[in-house]
Amino acid sequence: MAQRDTNPYEYSDSNKRYMTYDWYLKERYGGKVAKVPLDIGSTCPNLDGRRGHGGCIYCLNGSSSAVGESIEEQYKRGCEIMSRKWKPVGFIPYLQSNTNTYGDIDRLRGIYDTAASLEGAVMLDIATRADCLGDDVLELLYDTAEKIPLTVELGLQTTNDTTAERINRCHTFGEFCEGDEGLIKLRDRVNAEFPTCSFKKSSFIKNRFTVAVHLINGLPGEGREEMLKSAADTAKLHPDIVKIHLMHVLKGTVLGEMYERGEYSPMEREEYVGIVCDQLEILPPDTVIGRITGDGMADTLLAPQWSRRKTEVVNEIDKELYRRNSFQGKNFNKI
Repeated sequence: MAQRDTNPYEYSDSNKRYMTYDWYLKERYGGKVAKVPLDIGSTCPNLDGRRGHGGCIYCLNGSSSAVGESIEEQYKRGCEIMSRKWKPVGFIPYLQSNTNTYGDIDRLRGIYDTAASLEGAVMLDIATRADCLGDDVLELLYDTAEKIPLTVELGLQTTNDTTAERINRCHTFGEFCEGDEGLIKLRDRVNAEFPTCSFKKSSFIKNRFTVAVHLINGLPGEGREEMLKSAADTAKLHPDIVKIHLMHVLKGTVLGEMYERGEYSPMEREEYVGIVCDQLEILPPDTVIGRITGDGMADTLLAPQWSRRKTEVVNEIDKELYRRNSFQGKNFNKI
């Protein structure tokens, strides 16, 4: 009997024991949907001095290969690449680089309108920070979600304030949740403007407005306890989507310099696989797992080199969940 036939996890049509982003999009749109990363030339409040300088220690700020290209040009090129891999039924323009709700509001409005009207776009995805969600931004996001289904991705990375300071994140977990421009304010606005959005699986698949939270495993100074606590704290917020990242060490970053001086050691694959499975077990069963690892670009990646074998890492996670007879959300009610 195949693993998929004995899979106890409800939101899956394969051997995956967690809700993959691919499954969610197929449920919503009836086929493969491809995400197309776009760079709109944004900066960050921990780059330009509003909150700090230098950016997060792991980030290659301003390194996009799309400099000088319009949104339309980037999108067209990205769609062509994706269409050679798959036969998508739609595309998601993804404003990915830096903080894409930060800056002149009229400029942002024009960018969002352009992205929302791109041919074949079925959803718009905007990456940002929870301290860049002022009232004018919330109004713009609400207006945008009336035109096209919208996902707002919030970089949290860790709920440990000591770690956040170490990586130059320039906000605390409290500010992320309850600040004047935090997640709870965003969620309250979403629920007020789109009352059918419940942040629960019953109505989630067709929500006009969804929220994703990012976590990074392997941040400097963190061990298993800190990473599991970040997952547990995030689980209590019950976001629509959680992205789990592996800490990559990139050339040209502060973290890269630390690594080359012997001041930082990346995670080993077996450790990463085990912690991800532990995190999946405590995350809500009806939260989409937007990412479960990552593979750094070969020309900038210093470590860990095993991360380049992304398919192998994902397969190891699948095998470990099967070995445990476990699945996403199994221990959610115990946190």
